[in-house]
Amino acid sequence: MAFGLTLSCAQQQQNSGARSTIKVGFFGDLSGPTFNYGQSAMNGVLMAADEINQAGGINGHKIDVVIADEKGSPETAAQAVGKLINYDKVVAIIGAGASGNSLAAAPRAQSAQVPLISPSSTNPAVTQTGDYIFRACFIDAFQGEVMAKFAANTLKAKKAAIMLDIDSPYSRGLTDFFEFSFAKLDGRIVAKQSYSQGDADYRGQLSALKTADPDVIYIPGYYGDVALIAKQARQLGLTVPLLGADGWDAPELWELGGDALNGCYISNHYSADDPSENIQKFAHDYKQRYGNLIPDAHAALAYDALRFLAEAIQRAGTTEGKKLRDALAETKNFVGVTGIISMDRERNAVKPAVVLKLQDGKYIYQETIQPEAQLGAQPEPSAAKKNFSPSPRPNR
Repeated sequence: MAFGLTLSCAQQQQNSGARSTIKVGFFGDLSGPTFNYGQSAMNGVLMAADEINQAGGINGHKIDVVIADEKGSPETAAQAVGKLINYDKVVAIIGAGASGNSLAAAPRAQSAQVPLISPSSTNPAVTQTGDYIFRACFIDAFQGEVMAKFAANTLKAKKAAIMLDIDSPYSRGLTDFFEFSFAKLDGRIVAKQSYSQGDADYRGQLSALKTADPDVIYIPGYYGDVALIAKQARQLGLTVPLLGADGWDAPELWELGGDALNGCYISNHYSADDPSENIQKFAHDYKQRYGNLIPDAHAALAYDALRFLAEAIQRAGTTEGKKLRDALAETKNFVGVTGIISMDRERNAVKPAVVLKLQDGKYIYQETIQPEAQLGAQPEPSAAKKNFSPSPRPNR
């Protein structure tokens, strides 16, 4: 479908001379406790923007990414979004990684009616902030269920213990959903302990978990804490599998945790080892661009987030907030590197999850678990996707 792109008033004012660019904001933790998430997501967004621009942009309009560092702080995240909207005049925003930071920032975007897409915030409350808030990832209800099913059905676990970050909405939410799903599968939670991000000694909590004699221990935290927890668990003689979620996914996990991570399992959004053509092309291009770095889930999700935003802008034919919001909400069967993405009524991405085994510095694919809505035949890409290709390759 051919049409001209109508820019918002802010976009028209910002470039009265040469052909206007489309300003998209990005905010993430670039220098705080989860800096790897922000750096990876920024890499994915910039790579997607360059591919789109090199292919001619969106109806000739190039994407200009404006970057803000929220330093892993909810308060700074809210301030960053305020600046992106009020000073930089962006038409949409990609961010943040951590759910707590997205929850703090989303009300600013909702109030200004600027669409915000979180690449990887999985707490269900994020999109419940309002109808301008979206996400490119599945939610914790599904992720918690995935690991409960894997523990019960694949590992044959009957007893599970949990160690959660009590201050993290992400960790608390995953704990609730894992508990609920594990109980439905006749599993039993035999012990639960908590910690706070940045703690140095977890031996007391781990000793209590060891006494309960679990078959598995679920640790829905972030990589910096998880690595130390794993080392101390092994030092105390806890040899059962440790289970986690996408918050474990960072190159620093292996640097900090080493061999203590062997035999652990996590739920995640995609596997860089997946042999499918579009994933291998994405992984190859990312490694070429970023010094042989393997793209983690945060890079892949942010890459997909900008790409389906660009597809929505093309379908909307405008960057005006309400029409762009509607186009994002109508996203169906978008072929991303992290799966086929469709928005549900709560503006969450309906898509599969993968389970990965950690062994010798690698994430080894185990299985894919589909959400109930996607069981059965896989849908075909939408006509809009077929008509909009950000890169010269047909499946990108």
